[in-house]
Amino acid sequence: MSSTNVMGRVRLAGSGRPAARRTPGRRWWADLAGSAALLSVVAVVALWLHDGGIRAFAQPGGPATTAGRLTGLVASDLLLLQVLLMARIPGVERGYGQDTLARRHRVVGFVSFWLMIGHLTLITVGYAQSGGAGVVAEAWDLVVTYPGMLLAAAGTGLLFLVVVLSVRLARRRQRYETWHLIHLYAYLGVGLALPHQLWTGADFVASAPARIYWWGLYAATLGAVVVFRVGLPVYRSAYHRLRVHAVVPEAPGVVSVYLRGHRLDRLPARGGQFFLWRFLDGPGWTRAHPYTLSSAPSGDLLRITVKELGDGSSRVATLRPGTRVLVEGPYGALTADRRAAGRKVLLVAAGVGITTMRALLDDFARSGAQVTLLYRIRRPADAVFRTELDEAARRGLARVIYLDGGRARAGSWLPAQFARVGDLAGLRRLVPDVAQHDAFVCGPPPWMAGVRTTLRAAGVDPDHIHAEEFAW
Repeated sequence: MSSTNVMGRVRLAGSGRPAARRTPGRRWWADLAGSAALLSVVAVVALWLHDGGIRAFAQPGGPATTAGRLTGLVASDLLLLQVLLMARIPGVERGYGQDTLARRHRVVGFVSFWLMIGHLTLITVGYAQSGGAGVVAEAWDLVVTYPGMLLAAAGTGLLFLVVVLSVRLARRRQRYETWHLIHLYAYLGVGLALPHQLWTGADFVASAPARIYWWGLYAATLGAVVVFRVGLPVYRSAYHRLRVHAVVPEAPGVVSVYLRGHRLDRLPARGGQFFLWRFLDGPGWTRAHPYTLSSAPSGDLLRITVKELGDGSSRVATLRPGTRVLVEGPYGALTADRRAAGRKVLLVAAGVGITTMRALLDDFARSGAQVTLLYRIRRPADAVFRTELDEAARRGLARVIYLDGGRARAGSWLPAQFARVGDLAGLRRLVPDVAQHDAFVCGPPPWMAGVRTTLRAAGVDPDHIHAEEFAW
């Protein structure tokens, strides 16, 4: 394991005993979870058909009412699946990665929302046609007289707020902490819709199988949220009792925070993963900040490295030793076991993305992998962990190449000295046998996209290109 000197600096792990090698790819339980999600939609439609959902089609207002009930059922199922996608279920999280789950959560959320709008519209029209009332009058009657409908209307309003603020343009104008706080209202929206579905939803109570399915799905969703979003973080924070040990400058605007705690060897964290951190240093401690481990965990020490990009990250530099810390995690799937057995390793980092690569380097050093690190920086003074990376190169743990200077051209991920040859030829010049590597990439999203494009053009199979973004 890694050790520390009296100044709290993390030293590189020695090659030591080779770690067990695993092949990349999603674990079987991730595939099982994905299949179960798809089957849940099939089950909803099958139960609806089994309980005679199509029989009302021939009645006055039947087509609209029938379509409205079906869209409502599918919307409810997808809404619960959306919650489960971000419930931080460990096996699913490790199998897919946080960025993939966040993207699917967003897509499923938008689909479920528009199906819900379709449900409300179609049911109102269908009821109006069957009763001979106007659409507006029928809508009012539904909300104020049907059991649970007033709560459902309030829940729909909250979900509408969350959807509007989840549009990409709106997210860009918000801090992550603000968006995260507002997003919690989605849970309240789901909860407010529950009484309506169980009190007035004929398709929810039509048969014993339907009741078992819906009560089971709601119970499983609530259980996952309580256990993995609340219970597990509270337990780990209480058991490991993390505190700030030291705050050390690494480069201009970049600091490392060293944390000690109780039995950190039992914390199931790997290099490349991240936690949500809450530092109990005063007002605002409730806001969680996502930071990646910047060295592989040791028995009594964790390290994160933070660049000043906003209020939360600037505050990290002022933390005092002894400050208590609450954690959620670990999260993320960009770990060393993504590497295929026997393949060389290429680490490609830019900016603060070096934190992830530095932690991965520890794990690869222990496994005896042949590692090349390409580190893109604007100027030599910006290099984070320069001493540690140079030591790794000296000890033969990695071939380290600093790529400093201005951009070669618009859209290029390489510096100016490669302007004439281009990105593909430049990559092949730096790593001639690049197609034999598993590539791990971390940096700004547009820069990462350019690296992945070049890697594919150089013959690296997409299954051997590993990258993960913090998505929200």
